[in-house]
Amino acid sequence: MKTLLIILSFVCCFSACNKQQKAEEEKWISLFNGENLEGWTVKITGYPAGENFGNTFRVEDGLMKVRYDAYDTFNERFGHIYTDKSYSHYKLRVEYRFVGEQVTGGPGWAIRNSGAMLHSQDPHTMHLDQDFPVSIEAQMLGGDGENERSTGNLCTPGTEVYIEGVPYTGHCASSTSKTYHGDQWVTMDMIVLGDSIVHHVIEGDTIMTYTHITVGGGNVSPAPNVAPGPLKEGRISLQSEGHPVDFRKVELVDLSHQYK
Repeated sequence: MKTLLIILSFVCCFSACNKQQKAEEEKWISLFNGENLEGWTVKITGYPAGENFGNTFRVEDGLMKVRYDAYDTFNERFGHIYTDKSYSHYKLRVEYRFVGEQVTGGPGWAIRNSGAMLHSQDPHTMHLDQDFPVSIEAQMLGGDGENERSTGNLCTPGTEVYIEGVPYTGHCASSTSKTYHGDQWVTMDMIVLGDSIVHHVIEGDTIMTYTHITVGGGNVSPAPNVAPGPLKEGRISLQSEGHPVDFRKVELVDLSHQYK
């Protein structure tokens, strides 16, 4: 009996220690403070890094918002807002929703379209008129109210990956997620482990996985000044592609200490 009690005590202690260790390992850091854009840098096509044309990215009501009231037409002014820090191994959580109507002149494919760009190129190294940073994109798409349209897809601006062990030669690969219509909030998690593997998770379901992240391929104009090779780290950025979008949570668990 005494031996059994010792064993049970050890098991309980081990379980508690594991829970404590997991809690410590999963310390979520808020990248967006809900008050201003401190810690972030805006880069919009045609403007230098740091110039937030038309107050495109703004904070209102505790939300990071993308808005176009200062645009007469979109005119391919694709924008991104970048963390000032780079990350390599992490969990990222973004809560987003699409609202309103697309700005005049926005491309048809960009209706209810945004994304979280992972391992993003430093905005200060981009050409003035460069449209997208070299990165891997966890694409956010909203439904049109009628048709099926997955979210959490993968796009590859200036990058290449493997999907299910095979080199992916396209630009955007669809996930297995369901469609999210209307203005509802959606939670997307991304688990990023350097250049080795990335998972996209929507509402707790893993809906996309890819590996072997490298710099290469096309889909960035003009050609970026980034050397080819494994893409192990970079900034995190959120997109402005012509449709109003809100972000209410952008938070991260830094896992780099586990992979030193």
